Amino acid sequence: MRGAVFLGNRRIEIRSFPDPTPGPGEVVIQMKASGMCGSDLKFYRPPPGEAQKALGLGGNAEPFIAGHEPCGVVVARGPGVAEREAPIGQRVMDHHYAGCGVCGHCRVGWSQLCRTGITVYGVTAHGGHAEYLKVPARTLVPLPDELSFAEGAAVACGTGTAFGALRRMRLAGGQTLAVFGQGPVGLSATLLGAKMGARVIAVDINADRIALAKQFGADVALDAGKTDVEKEIKDLTRGEGVDLSLECSSAPAARLAAVRVTKTWGTACYVGEGGQVTLDVSPDLLRRQITLIGSWTFSAMGMAECARFIADSGIRLERIFTHRWTLDQAGEAYKVFDAQAAGKGVIEF
Repeated sequence: MRGAVFLGNRRIEIRSFPDPTPGPGEVVIQMKASGMCGSDLKFYRPPPGEAQKALGLGGNAEPFIAGHEPCGVVVARGPGVAEREAPIGQRVMDHHYAGCGVCGHCRVGWSQLCRTGITVYGVTAHGGHAEYLKVPARTLVPLPDELSFAEGAAVACGTGTAFGALRRMRLAGGQTLAVFGQGPVGLSATLLGAKMGARVIAVDINADRIALAKQFGADVALDAGKTDVEKEIKDLTRGEGVDLSLECSSAPAARLAAVRVTKTWGTACYVGEGGQVTLDVSPDLLRRQITLIGSWTFSAMGMAECARFIADSGIRLERIFTHRWTLDQAGEAYKVFDAQAAGKGVIEF
Protein backbone atom coordinates (compact mmCIF):
# COMPACT_ATOMS: atom_id res chain seq x y z
CA MET A 1 0.00 0.00 0.00
CA ARG A 2 0.99 3.67 -0.23
CA GLY A 3 0.90 6.23 2.54
CA ALA A 4 1.68 9.92 3.06
CA VAL A 5 4.51 10.21 5.59
CA PHE A 6 5.29 13.27 7.71
CA LEU A 7 9.06 13.82 7.54
CA GLY A 8 9.03 16.98 9.66
CA ASN A 9 9.89 20.56 8.72
CA ARG A 10 6.85 20.79 6.39
CA ARG A 11 7.90 17.84 4.25
CA ILE A 12 5.68 14.96 3.11
CA GLU A 13 6.58 11.91 1.05
CA ILE A 14 4.43 9.18 -0.48
CA ARG A 15 6.00 5.85 0.46
CA SER A 16 5.20 2.18 -0.14
CA PHE A 17 4.49 -0.17 2.77
CA PRO A 18 3.47 -3.84 3.07
CA ASP A 19 -0.28 -4.27 3.22
CA PRO A 20 -1.16 -4.64 6.92
CA THR A 21 -2.19 -8.02 8.35
CA PRO A 22 -4.39 -7.91 11.46
CA GLY A 23 -3.08 -9.56 14.60
CA PRO A 24 -5.13 -10.78 17.57
CA GLY A 25 -7.91 -8.30 18.38
CA GLU A 26 -7.14 -6.18 15.33
CA VAL A 27 -8.90 -5.24 12.10
CA VAL A 28 -7.84 -3.66 8.84
CA ILE A 29 -9.83 -0.74 7.42
CA GLN A 30 -9.76 0.10 3.73
CA MET A 31 -9.61 3.87 3.83
CA LYS A 32 -12.27 5.90 2.07
CA ALA A 33 -11.65 9.35 3.61
CA SER A 34 -8.97 10.75 5.90
CA GLY A 35 -9.56 14.23 7.27
CA MET A 36 -7.00 16.98 7.73
CA CYS A 37 -7.14 18.46 11.24
CA GLY A 38 -5.54 21.63 12.55
CA SER A 39 -3.62 19.46 15.01
CA ASP A 40 -1.86 17.79 12.07
CA LEU A 41 0.00 21.03 11.47
CA LYS A 42 1.68 20.66 14.86
CA PHE A 43 3.36 17.50 13.54
CA TYR A 44 3.81 18.69 9.94
CA ARG A 45 5.76 21.85 10.80
CA PRO A 46 8.51 20.98 13.34
CA PRO A 47 11.35 18.43 13.25
CA PRO A 48 10.25 14.81 13.74
CA GLY A 49 9.23 13.94 17.29
CA GLU A 50 9.34 17.50 18.61
CA ALA A 51 5.58 18.08 18.77
CA GLN A 52 4.90 14.63 20.23
CA LYS A 53 7.36 15.33 23.03
CA ALA A 54 5.91 18.80 23.71
CA LEU A 55 2.39 17.37 23.97
CA GLY A 56 3.43 14.56 26.30
CA LEU A 57 3.01 11.84 23.67
CA GLY A 58 6.59 10.56 23.73
CA GLY A 59 9.58 11.57 21.67
CA ASN A 60 9.47 9.02 18.85
CA ALA A 61 11.16 10.71 15.90
CA GLU A 62 10.47 7.94 13.37
CA PRO A 63 8.53 9.12 10.29
CA PHE A 64 4.92 7.94 10.40
CA ILE A 65 1.92 7.84 8.10
CA ALA A 66 -0.13 10.92 8.93
CA GLY A 67 -3.87 11.29 9.44
CA HIS A 68 -5.84 10.88 12.66
CA GLU A 69 -9.36 11.23 11.20
CA PRO A 70 -9.87 7.81 9.57
CA CYS A 71 -13.05 6.55 7.97
CA GLY A 72 -13.54 3.53 5.73
CA VAL A 73 -14.70 -0.08 5.46
CA VAL A 74 -13.65 -3.17 7.43
CA VAL A 75 -11.87 -5.59 5.07
CA ALA A 76 -10.08 -8.02 7.43
CA ARG A 77 -10.37 -9.34 10.99
CA GLY A 78 -7.63 -10.81 13.13
CA PRO A 79 -7.85 -13.77 15.52
CA GLY A 80 -10.28 -13.26 18.38
CA VAL A 81 -12.40 -10.63 16.61
CA ALA A 82 -15.99 -11.84 16.31
CA GLU A 83 -17.95 -11.26 13.12
CA ARG A 84 -20.58 -9.26 15.02
CA GLU A 85 -17.82 -7.01 16.41
CA ALA A 86 -16.50 -6.01 12.98
CA PRO A 87 -18.51 -7.35 10.03
CA ILE A 88 -16.60 -7.37 6.77
CA GLY A 89 -17.86 -4.44 4.72
CA GLN A 90 -19.05 -2.43 7.73
CA ARG A 91 -18.72 1.35 7.31
CA VAL A 92 -16.72 2.65 10.26
CA MET A 93 -14.99 5.62 11.81
CA ASP A 94 -12.06 5.06 14.14
CA HIS A 95 -11.58 6.45 17.65
CA HIS A 96 -7.91 6.98 16.94
CA TYR A 97 -6.51 6.18 20.39
CA ALA A 98 -5.53 2.86 21.94
CA GLY A 99 -4.74 2.37 25.62
CA CYS A 100 -4.37 -0.71 27.81
CA GLY A 101 -8.00 -1.67 27.22
CA VAL A 102 -8.68 -2.70 30.82
CA CYS A 103 -8.38 0.41 33.03
CA GLY A 104 -11.39 2.50 34.01
CA HIS A 105 -10.77 5.13 31.35
CA CYS A 106 -10.41 2.57 28.56
CA ARG A 107 -13.48 0.62 29.65
CA VAL A 108 -15.73 3.68 29.32
CA GLY A 109 -14.33 4.71 25.94
CA TRP A 110 -11.83 7.35 27.10
CA SER A 111 -8.73 5.40 26.09
CA GLN A 112 -6.79 8.62 25.42
CA LEU A 113 -6.73 9.14 29.19
CA CYS A 114 -5.14 5.73 29.89
CA ARG A 115 -2.32 6.09 32.43
CA THR A 116 -0.46 3.09 31.06
CA GLY A 117 0.32 5.00 27.89
CA ILE A 118 -1.48 5.47 24.60
CA THR A 119 -1.02 4.99 20.89
CA VAL A 120 -2.37 7.82 18.74
CA TYR A 121 -2.88 6.70 15.16
CA GLY A 122 -1.50 9.32 12.79
CA VAL A 123 0.63 10.83 15.57
CA THR A 124 2.66 8.10 17.29
CA ALA A 125 1.75 5.25 14.90
CA HIS A 126 0.72 4.92 11.27
CA GLY A 127 -2.53 6.75 10.54
CA GLY A 128 -5.21 7.15 7.92
CA HIS A 129 -3.41 8.93 5.06
CA ALA A 130 -2.89 5.53 3.43
CA GLU A 131 -4.84 2.94 1.51
CA TYR A 132 -5.25 0.71 4.58
CA LEU A 133 -5.13 1.17 8.37
CA LYS A 134 -4.67 -1.51 11.04
CA VAL A 135 -6.25 -0.75 14.45
CA PRO A 136 -7.67 -2.60 17.48
CA ALA A 137 -11.26 -3.71 16.83
CA ARG A 138 -12.38 -1.98 20.04
CA THR A 139 -11.55 1.43 18.50
CA LEU A 140 -14.15 1.09 15.74
CA VAL A 141 -17.28 3.26 15.76
CA PRO A 142 -20.04 2.47 13.22
CA LEU A 143 -20.69 5.18 10.62
CA PRO A 144 -24.42 5.96 10.22
CA ASP A 145 -25.73 5.21 6.74
CA GLU A 146 -26.92 8.81 6.42
CA LEU A 147 -23.35 10.17 6.57
CA SER A 148 -20.71 10.11 3.86
CA PHE A 149 -17.20 8.81 4.49
CA ALA A 150 -15.91 12.39 4.41
CA GLU A 151 -18.44 13.41 7.05
CA GLY A 152 -17.36 10.44 9.15
CA ALA A 153 -13.75 11.57 8.88
CA ALA A 154 -14.72 15.01 10.19
CA VAL A 155 -16.55 13.47 13.14
CA ALA A 156 -13.47 11.31 13.87
CA CYS A 157 -11.71 14.33 15.35
CA GLY A 158 -12.43 17.97 14.48
CA THR A 159 -16.22 17.96 14.53
CA GLY A 160 -16.33 15.40 17.32
CA THR A 161 -14.04 17.59 19.42
CA ALA A 162 -16.38 20.56 18.98
CA PHE A 163 -19.41 18.42 19.84
CA GLY A 164 -17.71 17.03 22.94
CA ALA A 165 -16.84 20.52 24.18
CA LEU A 166 -20.37 21.84 23.66
CA ARG A 167 -21.78 18.86 25.53
CA ARG A 168 -19.34 19.41 28.42
CA MET A 169 -20.40 23.06 28.62
CA ARG A 170 -24.04 21.93 28.64
CA LEU A 171 -25.07 24.31 25.90
CA ALA A 172 -28.81 24.97 25.81
CA GLY A 173 -31.03 26.73 23.32
CA GLY A 174 -31.25 30.47 23.80
CA GLN A 175 -27.74 30.85 25.23
CA THR A 176 -25.05 32.99 23.62
CA LEU A 177 -21.89 31.19 22.53
CA ALA A 178 -18.64 32.85 21.42
CA VAL A 179 -16.35 30.66 19.28
CA PHE A 180 -12.76 31.85 18.94
CA GLY A 181 -11.01 30.48 15.85
CA GLN A 182 -12.90 29.36 12.77
CA GLY A 183 -10.69 26.56 11.57
CA PRO A 184 -12.18 23.06 11.19
CA VAL A 185 -12.97 22.69 14.92
CA GLY A 186 -14.28 26.22 15.34
CA LEU A 187 -16.43 26.04 12.21
CA SER A 188 -17.87 22.77 13.48
CA ALA A 189 -18.66 24.42 16.82
CA THR A 190 -20.34 27.32 15.03
CA LEU A 191 -22.44 24.93 12.93
CA LEU A 192 -23.35 22.62 15.82
CA GLY A 193 -23.95 25.46 18.28
CA ALA A 194 -26.36 27.17 15.90
CA LYS A 195 -28.18 23.88 15.31
CA MET A 196 -28.49 23.39 19.08
CA GLY A 197 -30.26 26.74 19.35
CA ALA A 198 -27.48 29.04 20.52
CA ARG A 199 -26.84 32.59 19.37
CA VAL A 200 -23.31 32.21 17.99
CA ILE A 201 -20.65 34.92 17.84
CA ALA A 202 -17.75 33.71 15.69
CA VAL A 203 -14.25 35.24 15.92
CA ASP A 204 -11.27 34.89 13.59
CA ILE A 205 -8.62 37.00 11.83
CA ASN A 206 -9.08 35.56 8.33
CA ALA A 207 -11.73 37.03 6.02
CA ASP A 208 -12.47 33.75 4.26
CA ARG A 209 -13.02 31.92 7.52
CA ILE A 210 -15.17 34.75 8.84
CA ALA A 211 -17.33 34.45 5.71
CA LEU A 212 -17.59 30.68 6.21
CA ALA A 213 -18.69 31.20 9.81
CA LYS A 214 -21.59 33.35 8.62
CA GLN A 215 -22.60 30.66 6.13
CA PHE A 216 -22.46 28.08 8.92
CA GLY A 217 -24.97 29.90 11.11
CA ALA A 218 -23.05 32.52 13.10
CA ASP A 219 -25.34 35.40 14.07
CA VAL A 220 -22.32 37.69 14.23
CA ALA A 221 -18.78 37.18 12.89
CA LEU A 222 -16.00 39.42 14.18
CA ASP A 223 -12.53 40.09 12.75
CA ALA A 224 -10.16 40.13 15.72
CA GLY A 225 -7.55 41.89 13.61
CA LYS A 226 -9.79 44.86 12.93
CA THR A 227 -11.92 45.30 16.03
CA ASP A 228 -11.75 45.22 19.80
CA VAL A 229 -13.42 41.84 20.25
CA GLU A 230 -13.91 42.12 23.99
CA LYS A 231 -15.68 45.48 23.62
CA GLU A 232 -17.78 44.29 20.66
CA ILE A 233 -18.97 41.19 22.48
CA LYS A 234 -19.80 43.16 25.62
CA ASP A 235 -21.80 45.61 23.47
CA LEU A 236 -23.62 42.72 21.76
CA THR A 237 -24.57 41.27 25.15
CA ARG A 238 -25.65 44.51 26.89
CA GLY A 239 -22.44 44.59 28.89
CA GLU A 240 -22.91 41.14 30.43
CA GLY A 241 -20.78 38.87 28.25
CA VAL A 242 -21.61 35.50 26.73
CA ASP A 243 -22.99 32.48 28.53
CA LEU A 244 -20.35 30.22 27.00
CA SER A 245 -17.08 30.69 25.13
CA LEU A 246 -15.07 28.09 23.23
CA GLU A 247 -11.43 28.74 22.29
CA CYS A 248 -10.23 26.66 19.34
CA SER A 249 -7.13 28.47 18.06
CA SER A 250 -4.66 28.07 20.97
CA ALA A 251 -3.57 31.70 20.41
CA PRO A 252 -2.76 33.29 23.82
CA ALA A 253 -4.72 36.48 23.03
CA ALA A 254 -7.78 34.49 22.03
CA ARG A 255 -7.57 32.35 25.15
CA LEU A 256 -7.47 35.44 27.32
CA ALA A 257 -10.34 37.10 25.45
CA ALA A 258 -12.46 33.94 25.68
CA VAL A 259 -12.33 34.13 29.47
CA ARG A 260 -12.83 37.86 29.68
CA VAL A 261 -15.93 37.95 27.43
CA THR A 262 -17.64 35.25 29.49
CA LYS A 263 -20.28 36.61 31.83
CA THR A 264 -20.41 36.14 35.59
CA TRP A 265 -21.28 32.50 36.38
CA GLY A 266 -20.51 31.61 32.74
CA THR A 267 -18.27 28.86 31.32
CA ALA A 268 -15.20 29.12 29.12
CA CYS A 269 -13.64 26.09 27.43
CA TYR A 270 -10.24 25.52 25.81
CA VAL A 271 -9.81 22.88 23.09
CA GLY A 272 -6.85 24.30 21.12
CA GLU A 273 -3.73 22.16 21.73
CA GLY A 274 -0.39 23.49 22.97
CA GLY A 275 0.80 26.96 23.93
CA GLN A 276 0.24 29.02 27.04
CA VAL A 277 -1.99 31.74 28.45
CA THR A 278 -1.57 34.20 31.32
CA LEU A 279 -4.67 35.05 33.35
CA ASP A 280 -5.13 37.56 36.14
CA VAL A 281 -6.82 35.03 38.38
CA SER A 282 -8.87 37.26 40.68
CA PRO A 283 -10.60 39.55 38.13
CA ASP A 284 -10.59 37.04 35.27
CA LEU A 285 -11.88 34.02 37.19
CA LEU A 286 -12.53 34.19 40.93
CA ARG A 287 -14.50 37.39 41.24
CA ARG A 288 -16.83 36.48 38.39
CA GLN A 289 -17.35 32.84 39.39
CA ILE A 290 -16.10 31.64 35.98
CA THR A 291 -15.92 27.93 35.23
CA LEU A 292 -12.89 27.17 33.01
CA ILE A 293 -12.82 23.78 31.28
CA GLY A 294 -10.14 21.97 29.31
CA SER A 295 -11.72 19.54 26.84
CA TRP A 296 -9.63 16.99 24.94
CA THR A 297 -11.49 15.34 22.06
CA PHE A 298 -14.25 12.87 23.06
CA SER A 299 -14.98 9.30 24.07
CA ALA A 300 -15.77 6.52 21.62
CA MET A 301 -19.41 6.70 22.71
CA GLY A 302 -19.34 10.50 22.38
CA MET A 303 -18.12 10.05 18.83
CA ALA A 304 -21.09 7.81 18.05
CA GLU A 305 -23.43 10.33 19.70
CA CYS A 306 -22.00 13.15 17.57
CA ALA A 307 -22.49 11.20 14.35
CA ARG A 308 -26.06 10.31 15.32
CA PHE A 309 -26.86 13.94 16.18
CA ILE A 310 -25.60 15.14 12.80
CA ALA A 311 -27.56 12.45 10.96
CA ASP A 312 -30.79 12.99 12.91
CA SER A 313 -30.54 16.79 12.67
CA GLY A 314 -30.06 16.73 8.91
CA ILE A 315 -26.82 18.72 9.15
CA ARG A 316 -24.98 18.87 5.83
CA LEU A 317 -21.50 18.48 7.29
CA GLU A 318 -20.04 18.07 3.79
CA ARG A 319 -20.13 21.87 3.59
CA ILE A 320 -17.20 22.10 5.98
CA PHE A 321 -14.84 20.78 3.29
CA THR A 322 -13.42 23.52 1.11
CA HIS A 323 -10.72 21.26 -0.38
CA ARG A 324 -10.70 17.60 -1.44
CA TRP A 325 -7.50 15.83 -2.39
CA THR A 326 -6.15 12.49 -3.57
CA LEU A 327 -3.34 10.71 -1.74
CA ASP A 328 -0.87 11.73 -4.46
CA GLN A 329 -1.72 15.38 -3.75
CA ALA A 330 -0.91 15.19 -0.02
CA GLY A 331 2.13 17.46 -0.32
CA GLU A 332 0.15 20.18 -2.06
CA ALA A 333 -2.79 19.65 0.31
CA TYR A 334 -0.72 20.43 3.39
CA LYS A 335 0.89 23.47 1.80
CA VAL A 336 -2.61 24.89 1.27
CA PHE A 337 -3.82 23.80 4.71
CA ASP A 338 -0.73 25.26 6.37
CA ALA A 339 -1.83 28.76 5.31
CA GLN A 340 -4.87 28.34 7.61
CA ALA A 341 -6.97 30.49 5.32
CA ALA A 342 -9.76 28.09 4.34
CA GLY A 343 -12.04 25.44 5.79
CA LYS A 344 -11.33 21.75 6.17
CA GLY A 345 -9.47 19.47 3.78
CA VAL A 346 -9.91 15.75 3.24
CA ILE A 347 -7.98 13.06 1.39
CA GLU A 348 -10.35 10.70 -0.39
CA PHE A 349 -9.68 7.24 -1.81
